[in-house]
Amino acid sequence: MYLIAVAVIIIVCVIFNKVSSKLGVPMLLAFMLLGIFFGSDGIVKIPFDNYDIAAKVCSVALIFIMFYGGFGTKWSEAKPVAVKAVLLSSLGTIITAGLVGLFCYFVLKISLLESFLIGSVISSTDAASVFSILRSKRLNLRNNTASMLEIESGSNDPFSYMLTIIVLSLMNGNVSPGKFGYMIFAQFVYGIVFGVIIAVLTLLFFKKFTFPTPGFDAIFMVAVAIIAYSATEFVGGNGYLSTYIAGIIVGNSRIGNKQVLVNFFDGMTGLMQMLLFFLLGLLAFPSQLPGIALTGLFIALFLTFVARPIAVFSILMPFKSSIRQQLLVSWVGMRGAASIVFAIMAVIDPAVTENDIFHIVFFIVLFSILFQGTLIPFVTKKLNMTDDTADVMKTFTDYIEELPVEFIRFTIPEAHTWAGCMVRDMILPPESILVLLIRGEEKIAPNGQTTLQAGDILILSGKSADKIDGVCLYERLVSGDDELAGKRISDISSGKKLIIMIQRDGKIVIPRGDTVLMANDILVINDAVNLP
Repeated sequence: MYLIAVAVIIIVCVIFNKVSSKLGVPMLLAFMLLGIFFGSDGIVKIPFDNYDIAAKVCSVALIFIMFYGGFGTKWSEAKPVAVKAVLLSSLGTIITAGLVGLFCYFVLKISLLESFLIGSVISSTDAASVFSILRSKRLNLRNNTASMLEIESGSNDPFSYMLTIIVLSLMNGNVSPGKFGYMIFAQFVYGIVFGVIIAVLTLLFFKKFTFPTPGFDAIFMVAVAIIAYSATEFVGGNGYLSTYIAGIIVGNSRIGNKQVLVNFFDGMTGLMQMLLFFLLGLLAFPSQLPGIALTGLFIALFLTFVARPIAVFSILMPFKSSIRQQLLVSWVGMRGAASIVFAIMAVIDPAVTENDIFHIVFFIVLFSILFQGTLIPFVTKKLNMTDDTADVMKTFTDYIEELPVEFIRFTIPEAHTWAGCMVRDMILPPESILVLLIRGEEKIAPNGQTTLQAGDILILSGKSADKIDGVCLYERLVSGDDELAGKRISDISSGKKLIIMIQRDGKIVIPRGDTVLMANDILVINDAVNLP
């Protein structure tokens, strides 16, 4: 019964993804609202208030979101703005946390350490939300702004996590000055070093080992992401920072089946985001929101219109970034799942807090996604920050700059016109090229002077296509008593049907007019009659 419920929820989340994109509402907000609908205060009323389980599940989800945040960021596009982005994700996160902490302490009269705990928890921007809106709205931004936002949002969660851990340790009173300094050292140094080492070992493994079964490389990468986090956490380092660094190094290296890996992690992180936001919505009690609404609203407004702009302007102004870019970067600083996960960590920590931090942060995230996220396309247009010559999809590693190609394998038979001629004298189909010649065990990169021989295997490449009008393929098995058995293809009245390939005894036969069909042949037929 529980499995059916989980399946139904996933299907509903997928449908919400489609509907929310059409309505212009950030899809992650839809998942969160769906969780509220199913939660204790919602319509379905599923009883769930276990913060410990939620923390564990959400931490695992964040591992893959962080890894793919690095894996999917294209370094060649991000390099020109990397310094700005890293400063935003590190110094900007610290400034934001400090300003919010001071506001909570002096204006809202919350205790000092608890004020800075709230500031630390909500100091990072949300990679999932930023990536989702940039992709779904195809926001082609000027001056490499998209790359800057992607690196910042993908790498500032570890800094928010570090600040949260430090403040919680101070609240528990178990941090001496020496231990405090070592904690900061371990968070940064171990996080960076372990991330680099694990990435290098992963790349060496891919160079030396080939997986015999398709799909195992994706499973292997799942293990890499988990090891990058857990090994670093084990020695007291920042597991999220290590995971992000490992992801960005591996994702920007030459590895086999990268497109398959990108598609796998794209789907997996999508599922993790659904799970994470749904679970956070399920954990929330909307009946408790009115009690913290004013506090949450004041913090959200200060964060959006004061703290975030001060952090952004103080960092980007020395680089002489345009005012329009600084305003847009300030606006796109949305809070999201990581903030709520860190709030859950605060709830289950032994540190005593006087305020309902989870629901305060939950309210701020709702405000941020609904208010800021929905208006990002509008603000971008008003600031004239779109660039028709740019393509935001180029900032992700799954973008393919060249046209898709397909390959044809062809063996030169005896007495063929190509046998004995030079490559430069071959007459190839338009828009195709000879990319590889295989002669026995030798692989040859051909040039115009290469002489072809009978028995050579040629690999030709040309443009691939998506769905082509006029091609409708289906398979047909030739049985022993089939009327086609024993007939030549030229003797078959095909009409609008054309046999384009024959599979015979595990081998592929390209048919000609004098090819005789045999029992157990599997025919691939193009049927123009059945075209839609």
